[in-house]
Amino acid sequence: MDSFSSPSSGSSPRLSAEDFMDQLKTQLAQVYAEEFLETVRGKCFDKCITKPGSSLSGSESSCISRCVDRYIEATGIISKALFSASQR
Repeated sequence: MDSFSSPSSGSSPRLSAEDFMDQLKTQLAQVYAEEFLETVRGKCFDKCITKPGSSLSGSESSCISRCVDRYIEATGIISKALFSASQR
């Protein structure tokens, strides 16, 4: 038996392979989301904020909104393309 299916011995509970994969997927999704936000934050800030100050101007605010929307849309398109390619 492997370590996922063997009965637990001692006081430490063992995860099933399915539970382990679920936890791994959750952690990977969290890391991906953090990386995505950091990338968008950096790129949109560099593109839209020309003179950092205590508040955003109207044009800076709309630029950031459009920039983030484009990144989200592009990520969705890429994800769908990768998902459909992996299903072939």
